[in-house]
Amino acid sequence: MRTQALAALLLADPDQKLAMVRSLAVSSPVDAGARLDEPPGVPGRPIRPERVPPFKVRQRSVHTLEGRAALVHSLAHIEFNAINLALDAVWRFPGMPDAYYADWLRVARDEACHFGLLRRHLRTLGHDYGDFPAHDGLWDMAWRTRDDIMARLALVPRTLEARGLDASPIVRDKLEAVGDAAGANLIEIILHDEIGHVAVGNFWYRYLCDKAGLDPLSTYRSLAVIHRAPRLRGPFNTQARRAAGFTEQELEALRHDALGV
Repeated sequence: MRTQALAALLLADPDQKLAMVRSLAVSSPVDAGARLDEPPGVPGRPIRPERVPPFKVRQRSVHTLEGRAALVHSLAHIEFNAINLALDAVWRFPGMPDAYYADWLRVARDEACHFGLLRRHLRTLGHDYGDFPAHDGLWDMAWRTRDDIMARLALVPRTLEARGLDASPIVRDKLEAVGDAAGANLIEIILHDEIGHVAVGNFWYRYLCDKAGLDPLSTYRSLAVIHRAPRLRGPFNTQARRAAGFTEQELEALRHDALGV
């Protein structure tokens, strides 16, 4: 499974990547103890979209067709990155229980489905994936945490991907307000699945903390400083975060940190 996940990660063509991810079997032998060398070309991704710094991604009004297309494109780009993140979590880190690898392979398959849904909707708006510039904030954090599985779990699914739980209702409401019911429905589907994905990150992060005898909250704060994680700002979707496994203590710390307390 881990070797196959790496092969899928290296594929640059979105259609080929999706097809291979869908073909990967959760029941495949894991070979959890193997230490795989990182080949050139991680992660595989197409030449387009043009990748630019976050501040260069132009904000467009969703009240125009072009603006709605740009928004859906940005979501599709997040999901494409999320496919790569899940595959990377499978191949990169040896020595975890088999259930860890099965969980992240399931996440990769969900993310592939999300990307496909958003890409099809984007095409109904007269565009395709690659038509707008995009940034690589998600993969940048994955690269910073490539040598530390605990940091990866703390700062990618539990931090950056969890921001999607907060943003999804806002995006859904924007699309509904401009009459894009199909797009709003997709966001609702994705939000439901992403709660489960963040829960996977929470579960395995706490597994590692328990195994090492570490406090999850103080450890998280240390990892966030070491790896320069962004400070999260509200509003927070506390209902979705609770469903994803965040504790009341963690939610209170999140609110305090957002206020700079």
